[in-house]
Amino acid sequence: MTTRIDIEVNARSHSLEVEPRETLLEVLRNRLDLASVHRSCQEGECGACTVLVDDEPVNSCLVLAVSANRSRILTSEGLERNGRMHPLMEEFVEHLAFQCGYCTPGILMNAYALVQGGGDLSDGRIRKRLEGNLCRCTGYVNIVRAVQAAGQRRESGDWW
Repeated sequence: MTTRIDIEVNARSHSLEVEPRETLLEVLRNRLDLASVHRSCQEGECGACTVLVDDEPVNSCLVLAVSANRSRILTSEGLERNGRMHPLMEEFVEHLAFQCGYCTPGILMNAYALVQGGGDLSDGRIRKRLEGNLCRCTGYVNIVRAVQAAGQRRESGDWW
């Protein structure tokens, strides 16, 4: 038995038949071929599968696809525009805020939500937001710097 869901992913509408136990992670990776949504712990501990659902970061491995019906979903692929990386992505490159890159899409989504929401971008606030994103390669210092630089770009109007 399947259920039809209608979701908007990266500004594109999709109508899909999903199994009741199918996760949003599985739908995004297996049905919509969005490779940035990484399958890792499948327990909501690592953040590699983080996406935005109606502007809120969620671990897509813990969300049933049926519960995302009529939702807007944003993955890191959706941050690109007209072949150009989002300013947040550019700051990650500029500040060498990644190494192997496996955790980067999930971190980008949490960082995007934080910067998009405005407010204080202190080291402590950024680190608190990123607590659920595990990175084994970096010490998070360059990630924090990249997020702060992205916040400055947002304030200057270089943001979408």
